[in-house]
Amino acid sequence: MKVVNFISLLIIPIFILFTVLYGFFKKVRVYDSFVSGAKDGITVVIKIFPYLLAIFIAVKSFQGSGAFDFLKELPDRYGAFAFLNVPIEVISISIIKPLSGSASTAIFTDIVKNTGPDSPATRISAVIMGSAETTFYILAVYLGAVGIKKTKYLIPVCVISDIAGIIISILIVKLLF
Repeated sequence: MKVVNFISLLIIPIFILFTVLYGFFKKVRVYDSFVSGAKDGITVVIKIFPYLLAIFIAVKSFQGSGAFDFLKELPDRYGAFAFLNVPIEVISISIIKPLSGSASTAIFTDIVKNTGPDSPATRISAVIMGSAETTFYILAVYLGAVGIKKTKYLIPVCVISDIAGIIISILIVKLLF
């Protein structure tokens, strides 16, 4: 264990040293390249900020309006997913994961605290966390960064793939555990 800790402390300094030495031998002005990249980074941040703000406001509005709580309780009220015996906590993480990575991490933490680390809800939620994407965040950032406006089939395909990934996650955990 001490060896792993020692190696993990050295990885970043070794990587930085390797980068500087590689640049030196390739005759690249490493510091100037770094500064140029940092300038470009600020430009990208300014360019995508409106899209990030829009997705943040959309997620908070979704949660604040009560729509998230309504959708989370809907399957429990009407018995949907009863045939799969899916815990209600899984529904909440399935709804929020495509919208926000940090919100889904907070929900996942609550699931682990409330149901335990080896519960079906935690296992399914962990697989969803690892296999689903924060679709709307990614779309807002990447499409905003490159200025793509026409997304005719992109959002429906992404939502369908999120739903498929969540269903497959549930089935895989049910089969393996």
